[in-house]
Amino acid sequence: MQAGSARRVSIFGATGSIGQNTIDLIARDPDAYEVVALSGGANIARLAEDARRLRADVAVTAFPERLHDLRAALAGSGVEAAAGPAALIEAGARPADWVMSAIVGAAGLAPGLAALEQGATLALANKETLVCAGPLVLETARRHGARLLPVDSEHSAVFQALVGEDMAAVERIVITASGGAFRDWPLERLAGATAQEAAQHPNWDMGQRITIDSASMFNKALEVIETREFFGIDPERIEVIVHPESMVHALVGFRDGALMAHLGAPDMRHAIGYALHWPERRDLPVARLDLAALGQLNFRAPDDARYPALRLARRVMARGGLSGAVFNAAKERALDHFIAGRIGFLDMAHLVEVVLDRFESDPGLIDAPMTLDTVTQTDHLARQRVDAALAKRAG
Repeated sequence: MQAGSARRVSIFGATGSIGQNTIDLIARDPDAYEVVALSGGANIARLAEDARRLRADVAVTAFPERLHDLRAALAGSGVEAAAGPAALIEAGARPADWVMSAIVGAAGLAPGLAALEQGATLALANKETLVCAGPLVLETARRHGARLLPVDSEHSAVFQALVGEDMAAVERIVITASGGAFRDWPLERLAGATAQEAAQHPNWDMGQRITIDSASMFNKALEVIETREFFGIDPERIEVIVHPESMVHALVGFRDGALMAHLGAPDMRHAIGYALHWPERRDLPVARLDLAALGQLNFRAPDDARYPALRLARRVMARGGLSGAVFNAAKERALDHFIAGRIGFLDMAHLVEVVLDRFESDPGLIDAPMTLDTVTQTDHLARQRVDAALAKRAG
């Protein structure tokens, strides 16, 4: 990119909370950016409005059956409309300088890989990319001279705390967790918790699925695996601590006993803005912390009985291979069933463990070479096995 020219950017998952916050920052300085691609799901009106406003080259909906609606909403704008998984990959392959990966779930992997293959900087808000295929993603970035930047608030915090530091001096990484909607509920109430209750986050404004994952701590389980992949640190040196205020996003401990903490208001524009402007720091429209008004910060160890997902994440890291793809797919499918009211809140972790057990009994599957095809096949099979385990229990 030549000095003074507009940066070419794409945003995958543009209609979600991360995507909308990214658009908010870009729209504040529109002349600095040329928007290549925006993608979204079923919110066609929002996708089309943003594509028109930002003069995107192409807008893609994940749902092929909504292509007609998207074309109608974009009529006369000059913005190309496309739909479906193949269109997402094609959009990811379009030349861009910076790509936001914020599609929820394993669906974000393929367009993210396509962006890396054309050498883009990939701002990674999609946890599942590294959980499902960390070695594949990192090797793809290395081979094509691309760069990965973290956008999860925890991993961005770690990344920032490590600036100028030697990873050899890092003793531990501590990522914080709000504890979600049920952090203060008695354990005996959890079995009867509803999806509506789980989707009420005390601190963050996020989508339904990630908010429920926060309540179950499956999101933190994914982040533990992601921390291992992103920073190459041994699993036993990754810690999780419950921090109800969500002001400290992560801490890095060094061999001299020092802890470097990253603090900020619970606003995703911190991490998005850091990745968007990296390696510079620029002004961001976020609240400044008033520590005197805040008064105190609280921390407590996570309860294994309340959050079994954390134990399962450590099992996945110990097993390796395609177990991350199994874990994520089983989690996503179990969440589908919980949202639909077919299972209880605690049943999600049980189903994931059942599916992990079954895959681990067949090393030929879990130790297959890691490619996009094998990750995709494993993802599909794990979802089928969740359904089969649920049907067996019901029968």
